[in-house]
Amino acid sequence: MPLPFLTADRGFEAADDIALPFDDRDRWRRPYRPGPWRVGAAAVCLLLASYVLFAAVVIALTGSVSEAGVIFGVSLLVIAGSLRLLRMGVWVSARGLRRVGFFSTRTVPWERVAAVRTVQQPVRWLGLPRTVQGQALTVVRRDRTAEGSVPFLTTHGADFLGRVEAFDRAADSVEAWAEEYGRP
Repeated sequence: MPLPFLTADRGFEAADDIALPFDDRDRWRRPYRPGPWRVGAAAVCLLLASYVLFAAVVIALTGSVSEAGVIFGVSLLVIAGSLRLLRMGVWVSARGLRRVGFFSTRTVPWERVAAVRTVQQPVRWLGLPRTVQGQALTVVRRDRTAEGSVPFLTTHGADFLGRVEAFDRAADSVEAWAEEYGRP
């Protein structure tokens, strides 16, 4: 007998996509859950940070406070990096579409979005240089040509690798936001 309340992919996910009347549409929200690859990488980084913090305490107890401060700073950088890794992805609001990367964030207002499409094309596997055939959610901007379409989500990214149904739901959600707010 399956126990759906004990799994991460519950049966009521479709109800999560519907905005409640009191939801603030101007708030930035991610239209999908972070994938297991992204969460796993962040968890490993946080585990590494805990060992580095422990090393900083041991070094501070041995008497070298300046070296412990440097190691403590390194652990803070690892923690900040893992939190940024969890924040990466696509975010939507009534103001536009935002793609958060590790080092940069780009926002496209809905007025500049001409179309949001799901296309079959070569995509990068987990953000690495290797490309494989997959699906990508592309955003075509009004101020660029058709070649200027940028892939925002892919089936082989850290959020959707091995989760094609989750990619389809996220792409449908972003397309619905674009249809609602993207009209000039």
